[in-house]
Amino acid sequence: QLKLVESGGGSVESGGSLNVSCEVSGFAYPPYYMGLFRHAPRQEREGVAVTTRHGVGGYSESVQGRFTISYDSPVRTMYLQMNSLKPEDTAIYYCAADGRLSTESTGAWSYAPSYEGPGTQVTVLS
Repeated sequence: QLKLVESGGGSVESGGSLNVSCEVSGFAYPPYYMGLFRHAPRQEREGVAVTTRHGVGGYSESVQGRFTISYDSPVRTMYLQMNSLKPEDTAIYYCAADGRLSTESTGAWSYAPSYEGPGTQVTVLS
């Protein structure tokens, strides 16, 4: 059974740091793509970051320079380090795996995952 489980998240004051981990199981091989989406109330779902077994695919403009994604494929775990958090980062963060990543020469990217986790809440207090 394919399974993605997020851990971490929580609450922090503005300017603080949090991290989210995502462990996958049930896959015959480590997923090639892994990423995170977030969904805040009354906001559109946003792709936060995506990475591959060979390196980082990209970050959203809203988190560039503040968030760092990493992927330890042998242990099938992805990590998102979030620094300099802002109240607008408050959302449910969803881990995603496999699927398809499209990139443009401008650096823009679009990730359509095949699998997603149940999500973990991140709350940044102003």
